[in-house]
Amino acid sequence: MAKELVKKIKLQIPAGKATPAPPVGTVLGPVGINLGDFCSKYNDATRDKMGDILPVEISVYSDKSFDFVVKTPPTPFLLKKFAKVSKGSKSGARDIVATITKAQLKEIAEIKLPDLNAYDVEGAMKIVAGTARNMGIGVEGEEIEVHTPEKQEEEPIVEETEATEEVADEVKDGNQASTEEKAEEQSAE
Repeated sequence: MAKELVKKIKLQIPAGKATPAPPVGTVLGPVGINLGDFCSKYNDATRDKMGDILPVEISVYSDKSFDFVVKTPPTPFLLKKFAKVSKGSKSGARDIVATITKAQLKEIAEIKLPDLNAYDVEGAMKIVAGTARNMGIGVEGEEIEVHTPEKQEEEPIVEETEATEEVADEVKDGNQASTEEKAEEQSAE
């Protein structure tokens, strides 16, 4: 007989450093699974990735047993690690705080490929490059287009011709006619 799934829980825990203390204990304690057992299994499974923050998806079953799947590190974490910065830019692409090489971008994309919505490494590289751009991390060889307020305020130039004036007059006349028809209908009621 198959176990009945009670709950799925997602956490981000430093690799090899899970303890029954918060945040792990406060999230998993109320569910009723053995915290010591989970922490030891998680630490054994992630010991080779020490220093990384790893997302984990925990499936809790009705008999208080559990399974977990360790995912790849978050893209922003990997970008900060490869760029050797502590945090990204506060203003996104307007302020570049670091740059990474195409080779580093490809390496990050290969690490993240199993967890991304991409069919190949090139697609994953585009996703990772977009995240880097939003964090203010540039990629060597790619030019970043910065949208400034001056560019956004420019209005398109529209030349008025007699044809556009005629169309505007027809629309205006049509609106007046429909307004008059509505007024007549309301007075008839």
